[in-house]
Amino acid sequence: METLNIYKAPTTNKITINLDGDAEVLVKGFIAPIEKTLSNFHVKWDALANLCVAEPEKHHPASVFQVFLPNEPVVVGDLWEIEEASVLELLRQLHPNPNLAMHINSGDSRGLWACLRAYNDRFADITFRIHAEFKLEGGWFTPSQFTGTLIIDRVERSVVFFEMYVPEGTVNFDLNWKGTDAGFCSQMELRVGTKDIIENVEFTGVSITHKEAKHLLMLRFYGSKRVNWVPPDQVLEMAQAQQKPIHAISIDGPLADESC
Repeated sequence: METLNIYKAPTTNKITINLDGDAEVLVKGFIAPIEKTLSNFHVKWDALANLCVAEPEKHHPASVFQVFLPNEPVVVGDLWEIEEASVLELLRQLHPNPNLAMHINSGDSRGLWACLRAYNDRFADITFRIHAEFKLEGGWFTPSQFTGTLIIDRVERSVVFFEMYVPEGTVNFDLNWKGTDAGFCSQMELRVGTKDIIENVEFTGVSITHKEAKHLLMLRFYGSKRVNWVPPDQVLEMAQAQQKPIHAISIDGPLADESC
């Protein structure tokens, strides 16, 4: 397990988190119709035009969610790797052909990681990030990422809430079919429970924000986010003051997800 000492909450108390493996959890799946791609692949490619959730509802054993939990005591801000097999089982509820190896990968962005965001005497709140894709007939559908939240009742050892979804964005997936394309999907999600449940849970003191937890995870995936980038309007002045050369990089896509 790897710990990044950024945004660490003011506590050294370690907790263990476990589930009742004999329980069953009802998971609901959603995929909205693809209505926008830059090169109209959603019209030309039947597999994309007909993309829909494989199983809208499915009962999973609680053991599937155990892999999202740390296998040793942790403190708020700790990161740990998620085991792949159970995540593939969940992803098959969305589409029968998920892939975690990423057929195209230019660096360090493969993986599945989780972070303890908050806890109290009753609940533990885990934020996670997963990079996965789906093999469609004739090509690949690659979401920008799957992000999500898992809330565990530490007393009952049960799943209170779970969501794993592709976040919104102008472009939030990449395509490979007779060339490349990208587009927007308004909903691709797996969910347990409703958000009104988590809105009533308070974490006082022993927590970091959702934004901070997601930043920790992003740093784990992308070395480029640890670079001290300089805005263009400041670079000339800084280079002259420090007597250093300017290294300029031109890109046509994001540095912090897999959407293109």
